[in-house]
Amino acid sequence: MTENPEQYPNPQQDDAYAARSYPPPPAHQPSAAWPPPAPAAPADHVKPKRAKRPVALLAAVAIVAAVIGGGSAALAESLMDNGSNGANPAGTVSGTTVSQSSRGTVSGVAQAVSPSIVEVKATSSAGQSTGAGVIVTAAGEIVTNNHVISGAASVKVSLSDGKTYTAKVVGADPDKDLALIKVDGASGLKPASLGDSSDVAVGDQVVAIGSPEGLTGTVTSGIISALNRDVTVAKEESQGQSQDQGQDGQGQGSQGYGQQGGGDGNWPFQFGGQQFNGDTGDSTTTYKALQTDASLNPGNSGGALINMNGEIIGINSAMYSASSQSSDSSSDAGSVGLGFAIPINTVKADLAHLRAGGTNS
Repeated sequence: MTENPEQYPNPQQDDAYAARSYPPPPAHQPSAAWPPPAPAAPADHVKPKRAKRPVALLAAVAIVAAVIGGGSAALAESLMDNGSNGANPAGTVSGTTVSQSSRGTVSGVAQAVSPSIVEVKATSSAGQSTGAGVIVTAAGEIVTNNHVISGAASVKVSLSDGKTYTAKVVGADPDKDLALIKVDGASGLKPASLGDSSDVAVGDQVVAIGSPEGLTGTVTSGIISALNRDVTVAKEESQGQSQDQGQDGQGQGSQGYGQQGGGDGNWPFQFGGQQFNGDTGDSTTTYKALQTDASLNPGNSGGALINMNGEIIGINSAMYSASSQSSDSSSDAGSVGLGFAIPINTVKADLAHLRAGGTNS
């Protein structure tokens, strides 16, 4: 029998033959899952879904958030204003606001508050008194001094835009030298924001707006010079207010700061045991006043004393005139930095009384 050389390998063959034959290959092991899963992408290539949102959408969300935030700030400010005013049963309202960029500036305060200050002209048998007033409701309620409208047969009100209305006296309180008038046929007026005079401190900067010498909307500024000054004023027309007429046929005196038919230049008042601007007469009243060096002149009476946030903190009511003891006309009477204002908290506490008619003594 012939041997098959393929059946019996030659032991002298190279090592490669042995490597191919021994040991035998392992049996095939099928995969547990088939087909095998796709390889996972590296973690650093995974992008969050929110990154795919359009940039415009993100910008819109930011804008909405800003609007809501601004609205919340305005609401908070409104609530704080209403909180300070709403604590008073008078029910005052907030209206004027100074823009954030203009807050703390005289120009910003003047721009915001001027539409809420009016000129008041009261005509009586003694002549015409020109003063000022502060709008406290959109329906046309206006606070002024009692001495501006005392004894008036008719009252006219001029707004900052030049519109003129007839007004009626709702109530007067001579003991506090306050009065409330209301214009006929007006609506949508801009009421002032009434502040808190208990927060006022000596040295605070203030702005005064009124109609000195009939110059409507005149703005002056200064500081609070003192608090709780005892000021005594006449309740009604006094002996110091004569009935003489000026050469131009119009009264050169004043009832309050207003130009009244005759008189010595200003509504008489007493302070520190002395009498200024004439005789206050027998019927007087005394109140605690804010003292200011803001320039006040005839016609500022009943106008506003304002803090740098645009809030009314006082109603200007009396001033000392250096020329009041001389024979000079009221046109020569200027402020020497001694002005007085009724604190706004006194006004707020008296509003309900004035709306009910007050007392006309």
